[in-house]
Amino acid sequence: MSQTNIITGQYVRISQSPASIVSRIAAWIIDLIVIIIYFTGITYLMIEISPNFDNSLVWLAFVMIVYLPTYAYPLLCEVFFNGQSLGKRIMKTRVVKKDGSVPTLGDYVMRWLLFIVDGPSMGCLGIVFILLSKNSQRLGDMAAGTMVIKTDNYVHNRVSLSEFGYVSKGYKPFFPQAADLTLKQADVIQRCLLSEERQRLVRISRLALKVRNTLGVSHINMSDETFLQAVLHDYQYYALEGV
Repeated sequence: MSQTNIITGQYVRISQSPASIVSRIAAWIIDLIVIIIYFTGITYLMIEISPNFDNSLVWLAFVMIVYLPTYAYPLLCEVFFNGQSLGKRIMKTRVVKKDGSVPTLGDYVMRWLLFIVDGPSMGCLGIVFILLSKNSQRLGDMAAGTMVIKTDNYVHNRVSLSEFGYVSKGYKPFFPQAADLTLKQADVIQRCLLSEERQRLVRISRLALKVRNTLGVSHINMSDETFLQAVLHDYQYYALEGV
């Protein structure tokens, strides 16, 4: 499996490798064994104490409380144990977002729901997706924007100024005002510059006008795209100064 290197908006480099299909299947088998042991034990307990239940509503409540965790086991583990079930912990794997960040509750729920399609009920279709996708993602991962990685290959460290080619030893920012931009504003500029849409030049022109007004900059002898690139570089320079 290839290793992915990501530099986040907070200028943190994250290196991560997708978990192998073997480790994912092994983790799933371990989790299945845990579920079977729990289910068998609880079923035996219910049979032993069932004569003591006279009220059908009490019995139904007991069944819901006891058996629901069986079906929600993967979801509950990933939500409360940082993307790991017992099987994943043993196999040293974890669920993360593709950019290395922590998935949201909605992401975990999406993965869990789509296991109906990825799992044995659909002939383990997820295995096919894992083998063919770039980041070894099953359908649930693709929908949630997540991936399963090897925790022992996960590296998280700050980026230094030398990581950016345009920041030479004597680099001097063009626009000191760029230091006042927010991370969200810088991200908008970056996404606009990286876009490949038909209206890219129009969007760049409109954004450049807004950025000029925001920074109080006028009469700059630069094209709109060059201006936005310079502002983004300056923002990154100031953001990385203290790293």
